[in-house]
Amino acid sequence: MSSNNSSRETRMSRNAERNVRPTGKSGGPQRPHNGWRTFRRVLFVIVAIGVLGILFGAGLFFFYAQSAPKISQSALSSDASTRVYDANGTVISRLGAQNRSYVKTKNIPDALKKAVVSTEDRRFYKNNGVDPIRIVGAALANVTGSSLGMQGGSTLTQQLVKLSVFSTAASDRTLKRKAQEAWLALKVDHNYSKDQILEYYINKVYMGNGVYGMQTAAQYYYGTNLKNLDLAQLAMLAGMPQSPTNYDPTTYPDLAKKRRDLVLDAMAKNNVITTAQAAQAKATSIKAGLATTHKSTATASAKTTKVIDAYLKQVYAELKTKGYNTTTGGLKVYTNLDMGAQKKLYNIVNGSSYVSFPSSKFQVGSTIVDPNNGKVVAMIGGRKTGNVTFGLNRAVQTDRSSASTAKPLMDYGPAIEYLNYPTYEPVKDTAFTYPGTTKSLYDWDRKYQGTITMRKALYESRNIPAIRTLQNVGIKKATTFLNGLGMSFDKTLTLQNGIGLYISTEQEAAAYAAFANGGTYYKPYLVSKVVTQDGKAHNYASVGKKAMSAATAFMLTDMMKDVMTNENGSGRSAAISGLYQAGKTGTDSYPDDYADKVPDGATMDSWFTGYTKNYSVSVWTGYDKQFQTGHYVSETQTTIAQEIYKYTMSYLATKSTNTDWTKPSTVTETSQNGKTEYYVTGHPGTVSDTTSTSQYGSTNTTSSSAYSSNGQVTTNSSSSYRTESSTTSQSSASKESSSTEQTTGGNNGNDDNDTTNSSSTNTSSAADTQNKDDDD
Repeated sequence: MSSNNSSRETRMSRNAERNVRPTGKSGGPQRPHNGWRTFRRVLFVIVAIGVLGILFGAGLFFFYAQSAPKISQSALSSDASTRVYDANGTVISRLGAQNRSYVKTKNIPDALKKAVVSTEDRRFYKNNGVDPIRIVGAALANVTGSSLGMQGGSTLTQQLVKLSVFSTAASDRTLKRKAQEAWLALKVDHNYSKDQILEYYINKVYMGNGVYGMQTAAQYYYGTNLKNLDLAQLAMLAGMPQSPTNYDPTTYPDLAKKRRDLVLDAMAKNNVITTAQAAQAKATSIKAGLATTHKSTATASAKTTKVIDAYLKQVYAELKTKGYNTTTGGLKVYTNLDMGAQKKLYNIVNGSSYVSFPSSKFQVGSTIVDPNNGKVVAMIGGRKTGNVTFGLNRAVQTDRSSASTAKPLMDYGPAIEYLNYPTYEPVKDTAFTYPGTTKSLYDWDRKYQGTITMRKALYESRNIPAIRTLQNVGIKKATTFLNGLGMSFDKTLTLQNGIGLYISTEQEAAAYAAFANGGTYYKPYLVSKVVTQDGKAHNYASVGKKAMSAATAFMLTDMMKDVMTNENGSGRSAAISGLYQAGKTGTDSYPDDYADKVPDGATMDSWFTGYTKNYSVSVWTGYDKQFQTGHYVSETQTTIAQEIYKYTMSYLATKSTNTDWTKPSTVTETSQNGKTEYYVTGHPGTVSDTTSTSQYGSTNTTSSSAYSSNGQVTTNSSSSYRTESSTTSQSSASKESSSTEQTTGGNNGNDDNDTTNSSSTNTSSAADTQNKDDDD
């Protein structure tokens, strides 16, 4: 019993101890310290992270700063022009360098200095080149949208550094670049006075229209020096660097006024002018004092000449696609330009020693490409263009039909590549009507030769055999072949494109270059290297892509040799004795409804594209306004394109070796009636024609293996046909070397396997045409 009582007392004692709470000094209960300890721990972690972040940021800053480029007084005071070099490293252009009037600080109006500082960096005289307050303020302004576009995070000194040594490309706006920019700004602020820094900035900024520096801008926009301008005009100039094109007072006066007034408001807010002075200046018309005429700046600033105008224009276009700013980038641009070839081509098309041109308005566009790498070595955009700088570049225009120069690209090339046609494939030159229509196709002589070889059809530039060949290939496969040669189209191609594509001389020279090098396509390019202000070099090259087999390239080349060497070849005027070369002619005649307004044989366009193993040259000739009275290429003038090619290639041949193409192992040589022909090894072809009466309305159905010496095929009965056939689809179409009757209707036929009469109507404005090739 006593044992039980003892156990009970022990448990009660323990419970009592658990229920006793600690007391404070006043005898009340104590509060736990857990919350305070947690708060201190969190605070410690936050502070530690902040300190570590600062240390890490500082370390990263100085790490980047160590590799910052050097900055000299010469870099700060020089212009930010872009220098362009030819393939030999010779400067051929300096965009902006020759169009700057340097002004010393003593001749810079105080009002302009105040306007620039108030606009770009109001704490300029207080900061050390970098302004942390400004950075935070810019960030907040970006969030709240309250900056009115006046000030960003970079100080005026940082902007000067950026214009002096760094690339302005978007891809270079990195943390590393920003750190180096800040570091160099600190150094510049330490080594130069504020007046010197401001002087460098005012003389360096781009002011639009090829103008660098505000003194030059005063002369351009107002026809006088800075010291003669009033407050409103100085404020206008001070606000331009942010967007010189948009704030051009001549072109965009409303935007320019808005920007000028913001500058005046900033000056008043910065207490460098009174609100009354700001109001008075704002009441001044933005056009007050503007010069009515401007001295040409583009020619002087870019130092361009007529010789390289088109090439330079394309260089700047290429740089823009790569993200470079040529006006403020301070770039060194190395190009593929062969100045000797460029001058020769220019002299041929602008002089009278080589070609007899009918008129100063008769135009030329031409491109020369290196087949082994895609380098554009020369380019002419026009002739007799006067003093126009960066004018129309006809070498890259795509609104004129390439006519029969399209036949190797869309008809015969794909036929060899996909259908294994031999060079002696029988093709029909017989009456032809576009499927689904009553529109007939003719050749320039409106005659038919019956069944002939593919070789003869090509070198005589017969249209109907080309279109029949395209039908057998199919539009889809032909388009695939063209895509492999760098060409793409907004609309689906049609049969009529088989005798004319809307491509440029640059595109065609690059495409034919693939024939020259054995089947590899290189995208044409002009810029080989760009060195930015920080010394970083960016190299560029075209990567070759297989566009066709070596067999296709070789067989096409062998057939196109005859264009110039065969007595019936369409390009005899382009022949150069002893030179291994190949090429194709092309002329684009007027629509039937306009044909009675021009002489017989007149055309809108005349082309010749040819090549050796070392160069591919494409030439277009014609008038800009081909429907204007008298602006036609006469029958005798269609050879001008060939003559331009001939003189150009003759010059280029002196700069390279003259070697013939070697037959690849995938091609077999054979003899047809004593003449050398070729076929893809294992595919000698059939002797029967590939067409049928039901398809084309032809009375001829077959051909035999008997070939005459002139490429004619003796026809006999046969029922052997190739299984692949096609019709066409809707698109812009060519008029090259063809004549068509009035279309009465039809439907679209886009099925490559449809051999019935489906429509192939032309969506071009010059749909129904009669064209003559260069074979008169």
